[in-house]
Amino acid sequence: MGTKTVDETGVKTDERKTDEATEAAASTEAAEATEASETAEKAGNDTPDTPDGTDIPEDTDTPESTDTPDGTDTPEDGDVTGKTDGTDGTEAGPTGVGQGAGAVVSAGLGIVSLTGSWVGTVASARESLMGQLQTSSSSDVGTLIEKGYGNAWQATAMWGGIFALVALIVGVVVLARPAFGAPGRPQAPWIKSVAWAGVALGVIGLLLAVLKYTDVLLGLPATG
Repeated sequence: MGTKTVDETGVKTDERKTDEATEAAASTEAAEATEASETAEKAGNDTPDTPDGTDIPEDTDTPESTDTPDGTDTPEDGDVTGKTDGTDGTEAGPTGVGQGAGAVVSAGLGIVSLTGSWVGTVASARESLMGQLQTSSSSDVGTLIEKGYGNAWQATAMWGGIFALVALIVGVVVLARPAFGAPGRPQAPWIKSVAWAGVALGVIGLLLAVLKYTDVLLGLPATG
């Protein structure tokens, strides 16, 4: 009876040790599995490395940082490009072509006022012809000179003064145009130079025309 008891006790002791070892191994495996899962979660949260060893930026947003598939710019970039385009810049403000043309016209009219025009020539010849028709051989010399030459010279001076006045007005308008145009857009230097030349020629031509029309300059000769 005693031997059996010892044997049963010994068997029972060995079985208890085996159970404890199994539980310890299971606990160890569970702890390792938990650590492995936590490591996997941390690795999943971290940004994966690229094949060449470089890290991918964590804060990079694919929709914001990448371009469109066809390589074209976004609509916002297109708007910026459109604003700096030469066509839009042309539409936004004056190109100066009209001002340049006005300056050239002013200078040309100023030259015509000094050198004469076909209009003045025709007007002078007409006044001379009318003077001849209005006088006769019995008229005195003063009347002949006044009707035949004085009126013709005055007609030439009058048309020269008209051209000079137009040249002066056009030149002043061209010079004053930037004050009423787009701010911050300066006028080309050559436009200013030509416009000032037209104004100067207009003033000179107008002054000479007035002096000739009033017989202050190159008046009719005295007939005694």
